[in-house]
Amino acid sequence: MLANNSEKLLSLADSLDLTNSSGNETHGESQGGAILISFIYSVVCLVGLCGNSMVIYVIFRYAKMKTATNIYILNLAIADELLMLSVPFLVTSSLLHHWPFGSLLCRLVLSVDAINMFTSIYCLTVLSVDRYIAVVHPIKAARYRRPTIAKMVNLGVWIFSILVILPIVIFSTTAPNSDGSVACNMQMPEPVRRWMAVFVIYAFLMGFLFPVIAICMCYILIIVKMRVVALKAGWQQRKRSERKITLMVMMVVTVFVICWMPFHVVQLVNVFVESHDATLSQLAVILGYANSCANPILYGFLSDNFRRSFQRILCLRWMDNATEEPIDYYATALKSRGFSVDEFPAERAESDAAAGAYRNGTCASRTTTL
Repeated sequence: MLANNSEKLLSLADSLDLTNSSGNETHGESQGGAILISFIYSVVCLVGLCGNSMVIYVIFRYAKMKTATNIYILNLAIADELLMLSVPFLVTSSLLHHWPFGSLLCRLVLSVDAINMFTSIYCLTVLSVDRYIAVVHPIKAARYRRPTIAKMVNLGVWIFSILVILPIVIFSTTAPNSDGSVACNMQMPEPVRRWMAVFVIYAFLMGFLFPVIAICMCYILIIVKMRVVALKAGWQQRKRSERKITLMVMMVVTVFVICWMPFHVVQLVNVFVESHDATLSQLAVILGYANSCANPILYGFLSDNFRRSFQRILCLRWMDNATEEPIDYYATALKSRGFSVDEFPAERAESDAAAGAYRNGTCASRTTTL
């Protein structure tokens, strides 16, 4: 969602077009800026690839991590990983000051960039709904909060995201600049300015405002419900675990909003004020990309299970001093409402299998495929 050199159109990657520099800048200054931007993108790419690869690995590797919530987190990590794979193309384009990869890769890179943005916010929306169900309706929704159903929901998220970004897939292509270089951008039909304004508003509503409103409603309902049921039997034991998971998801959502809000604000300003600050646009785009490498860091700090799993794969076992067995909060919630665990054999068997397959941080004989 950026600007083309000659027409100041918005596109999805300001980083693809660094030739917007002022004519008063020297070539050395412009090249220095391109190198700095490329270095920042490279750091973001490296951290994002390593962090999200660890998230994907531990969810596949450890049976205990294959919960419904973590399956949604896996989907988010996959989207971020795909975005990081497109960064080398942006770095090359930044250094060469033009797009050398052709029209097909231009469309592919911009589409991957867009689908990451939309899939990320939709994954966070689904995570927030999952948190609401887990906290407010733990018994009734137990049969629905399963990895199999989470995978189906994730598939629906990808399909919906692809449908939402169809305008980007259709209109993304290469075009020559006035200086003979090639730019990768969205080429909208006439009248260009009006269609681009419609697209920017559409992207803002579908990729930011509506999902954020839905997320806020989920957490408002969670807070209200927690106040009502806080004193009920069984809630105090469950509350600590649920609070930690909910806090982690809330932090991930907050960081996403902080990282992507400047991007959308800049795009709206560029459309309606008809002014384009290349530096400000670059910073907004970099901040958006940085969100993809921030999530694994948040998981490591806010989730005990992710932190211990990261420590194991990084050979930091000496830091893992937790040896207690995981608490079966589902069984506790059942008992608090007068149910017998035997009344729910399928759910109980699944819980026992998960607990037995991952005791004290080691994966036993149980194999679960995604």
